[in-house]
Amino acid sequence: MSDTSWLRSSAAPAGTTVPPAPGLLSTLGPLLREWLPRQRWFAGKGRPITAFGLVSATELLPADGRLGTPGLLHLLLDVHQDGPHEVQRAGRGHGQPDTYQLLLGSRALLPPALAPALIGHAVGGPLDGLTIYEALHDPRLTSLLLERLRAPGRTGHLLFGAEQSDSSVIPAGPAPRLSTAEQSNSSVIYGDSHILKFFRRVAPGPNPDLELSLALARAGSRRIAAPAAWFEAVGLYDEPATLGVLQRYLPGSSGAWELALEAVEKDTDFSGDAHALGRATAEVHLALARALPTSTLRRPQIELIARAMADRLDAAAAAVPALRPYRARLHAAFEDLAVLGEHGTELAAQRIHGDLHLGQALLTPEQGWVLIDFEGEPARPLPERRRPAPPVQDVAGMLRSFDYAARHHDPAAPGAPEWAETQRAAFCAGYAEAAGTDPRDEPVVIRAYETDKAVYEVLYEARHRPAWLPIPMAAVRRLSQPLRGATP
Repeated sequence: MSDTSWLRSSAAPAGTTVPPAPGLLSTLGPLLREWLPRQRWFAGKGRPITAFGLVSATELLPADGRLGTPGLLHLLLDVHQDGPHEVQRAGRGHGQPDTYQLLLGSRALLPPALAPALIGHAVGGPLDGLTIYEALHDPRLTSLLLERLRAPGRTGHLLFGAEQSDSSVIPAGPAPRLSTAEQSNSSVIYGDSHILKFFRRVAPGPNPDLELSLALARAGSRRIAAPAAWFEAVGLYDEPATLGVLQRYLPGSSGAWELALEAVEKDTDFSGDAHALGRATAEVHLALARALPTSTLRRPQIELIARAMADRLDAAAAAVPALRPYRARLHAAFEDLAVLGEHGTELAAQRIHGDLHLGQALLTPEQGWVLIDFEGEPARPLPERRRPAPPVQDVAGMLRSFDYAARHHDPAAPGAPEWAETQRAAFCAGYAEAAGTDPRDEPVVIRAYETDKAVYEVLYEARHRPAWLPIPMAAVRRLSQPLRGATP
């Protein structure tokens, strides 16, 4: 394995792109320009790709593919796009690219079984005449990637690391398969032992999914899938950039989202599971507060949070006409939060999950409830996702998720509000049992965070799933009512 001189020049300073080796981008560019927008994880759909910049290229297997064996090429690629939403979604200055991680296979001929992985046929340059495809579909290449994770060390700008404990031992030779789940990254499952999350959008700094999972595992938490190995890009930015994490796979587990939908459909009780999930969430928060630094939010920080929430509401209302009649009343939730700060209220802040909902929890035979995907909201900038926040932000996300489950089959279901409220109460009761504090004791705070989440959902559904817009709009109507029995 080598960092190939024919593919790239030397590393560039932090934040700049690397001049490509002659012909590489001119060969791959036309293929990727067509292929990237069709991928589920590509964040820039609907906007033209204007340019590519090669950050790094590392050859993990000889990439000529002419000896009957596949080549394997790792790329970090800056993708430049036009369009007004690019900066809003990425939290960057105008014109700044997103950096994507690609793993490309190359063969002279692509076997029929790999036909769905086809990217295109290279013409010219160092890959001339080869078939280029998505390597994560190829068991031969993903097996090689696992072997590399089993042997910590460095290959070019790729640094592979692993936990050194009996519980993190990675077996040799498990059969790999690419996960078909819809997600903002890609995942490969190895037998029944491990799963590799391959991050697609890359930024300098540790990804919270690795950072928090490692901290929780080392603290002895049983509420996570423990990391066994990882890899990162080094020497390209001011700090390493996390590229992927290999974690324990949890066979026999059931997703909280699927279990909740089944309970709604069959009209069975879910409150016991919701209560236990609340306990598990509180246990994770307590462990994170012990393992990582905490802080206190006072008036300036609270007012800043409230102002950011209000700004997001204004932007969403400008884009979604259905939200406008409720705008003024929703602003009251954020104004009340700001008033708390004015009256001297302080909020404890710590590292949190950052994107908690029913789809981020698994019920396992051995560990009970386990939380997964500590990456935070992928659309938010990495520094923001790593910032301490009030734990109630996670609680609000889960409360909104119960509303979604209740209305998933029928947004206008007459029993949906009652079912959701029962689960919300059970979750908060379980949380209070483990944490010693009940989120419902801070109605102004939880209302502000739940309102902010509902506003985000309205904008998302209006853009991507208009048929689902009635679900968050039902929450908007509820949250726009005056808060009874509490004053800031």
